[in-house]
This record gives sequence, structure tokens and C-alpha cells, in this order.
Amino acid sequence: MWYSVVGLMVTLTLSLLAAPLAAEAQPRRKIPLVGMLEPTASPGSSGSARCSRFFRQGLRDLGYVEGQNIALEYRYADNQFDRLPALAAELVRLTPEVIWTYSNAAALAAKQAITTIPVVIGVSQDLTELGVVESLARPGGNLTGLDLRVFALMGKRLELLKDAVPTLARVAVLVNPTDPLSKEVPHNIEREALALGVQLQRVEASGPETFEGAFAAMIQGGPDAVMLPEGPPFGSHMPRLLELAHRHRLPTMCSGVHYAEAGCLLTYGAVADDLCQRSAVFVDKILKGAKPADLPVERSYKLYLDVNLQTAKALGLTIPPTLLFQADEVIQ
Repeated sequence: MWYSVVGLMVTLTLSLLAAPLAAEAQPRRKIPLVGMLEPTASPGSSGSARCSRFFRQGLRDLGYVEGQNIALEYRYADNQFDRLPALAAELVRLTPEVIWTYSNAAALAAKQAITTIPVVIGVSQDLTELGVVESLARPGGNLTGLDLRVFALMGKRLELLKDAVPTLARVAVLVNPTDPLSKEVPHNIEREALALGVQLQRVEASGPETFEGAFAAMIQGGPDAVMLPEGPPFGSHMPRLLELAHRHRLPTMCSGVHYAEAGCLLTYGAVADDLCQRSAVFVDKILKGAKPADLPVERSYKLYLDVNLQTAKALGLTIPPTLLFQADEVIQ
């Protein structure tokens, strides 16, 4: 009996002594961790995304240096959006201070898979319509970020395209069928199309391997121009899409203004790169204690119209002076 009591006391003593050692043995994170849920491809590969590059630039502007005072852990979906929920769950298990992502598909995956960790959407399209946030002013929950007014601007883009090509009668609209909002396109601009006397042709493409087939189907419909969206997988493969459009001599309207330099005839919209860079401010605020629910979703209301006259010349088009006068930039 005496031996058992002594043994118990020794065991308890050793356990108490070992507890601090075990606690010290647990890995401690010295710098904040940001989980990067990347819907497209890894840096350096074909189709790698612009948004994460500008986000990292935003972090650097705020004084963050990767590996010194912040850590970034990446998961890449490689444009296979059905992988996003599992990748989001992987990041959750790492317990980062915040998870950053972008695009409609990734925003929805984050909404479904991440309920406690703060999430910043670098840029997405119509977050309220997606059901990702309750409202722009009061997002609620654990998600916030930046938003492009894609739906609201599609009618204006069609109008500008008609101004550039007055003989326009039929316009192809490229959509990603895996995008949750794609089912509304192009029905959402039928009223504008009717007023302009333009017929709309929906053409689906879910990844770069489908682009050739999508354009083949598009050409059978006899379009006079094509509207190219910016979200995954299109944005990271825009040079390829523009090459196909130019091959078939189709005037192009793009939503990302930076694509005018890549050869798009017309671009109209906000500068998505600026929004991606701005999203670093949201991450910084959360790392300093802010709650996502208290950070209103930001929208860019500064819109730009760019015209590429080199592309117009190659297509044999003369852009009306009135449209050139409206342009923020004209690429000669």
C-alpha cells in the first residue's frame, strides 16, 4: 500500500514536471499566417493569376515581408473549381489568422467551408447576389472584401461595343458554366440588346482546354463581336482568348481594363488589379484585431474606358470620334 502511494506521488510529480516541457515542445507561430486559396495556377505556370501578385504587392506596401513578419501558405485549384472546398478545408486545419482568396467560385467555397476564420475576398463579382455577404455595408459573418459590379456593367459594355461597331447585329458572350452566376448570362442584358437591335449568343467554356471548341461553336453562330469576361479561367488566359478572337476577326469587349494593352479592342470597368492590391489593407486590419463583419465590402466606382486603335486597324474598323472622346486611354 505504502509503495503504491509513493509510486502515485512520483508519477504525479513527474507529470507536473513534464507538462511545461510538453507545452514548450508545441510549435509556436511567431509570425501571422495567411492561407492563400488560389483558384487558378501556381506562379510561373501557364495561366497563373494576376490578383495574388497584386495582393502580395499590397502587403509589401504595408511593410510586410514574407518569411519575416508574415507567412503565406498556398493551395492551388489549377482552375478545377470542384477542388476548392477541399483546399479550403486544408487551409482551415492550419488555423491561419486569415484566409485570402478571389473569384466567385472561391468566395462560395470559402463561405461553405470556412465558418470561424476570417476570410478576405481579394476581388469577386456581385458578392451580395452570390449570397456571400448579407450586404455591402454590413457583410456579417466572417467574410468581407472587394467587389466588381460585373452584372450592372454588362449592358453598358454592350452599348459601347455597338458604338464602336455600328453594324453590330449579333454578339457572342463567353461564360464559364461553373460560375454560380453564369446561368443569368446573357439573359441579364436582353433588354439592352433588344433596344440596340442586337442578338445575343451564349457560348460556354470552363477551362483553357475548351477554348478552341468554344470558338468553333461561336463561329457557327455568325457573331459580329464577342464579349470576354475576366474571372477564372478567362482572366489568366486572356492572351489565348484574344488570339482566337483575332484569328476569327472578331472585335472584342473585355471587362478588365488592363486587357486593352493585350489587344482587346474595348475595355470598360474598374481596375481589378487595384482592388486585389487594396485587399491587403483588409488583411492588415484583421491581423490588427478588426472583425470581417465590421469591414464593409468595397466597390470601385471609378470606371475606365480604353480603346486599342492598333486592334481596330488590324480589324479594318474605324472607331467613331465620339467614342474616342469618351475614352480614358487610347492605345495608338
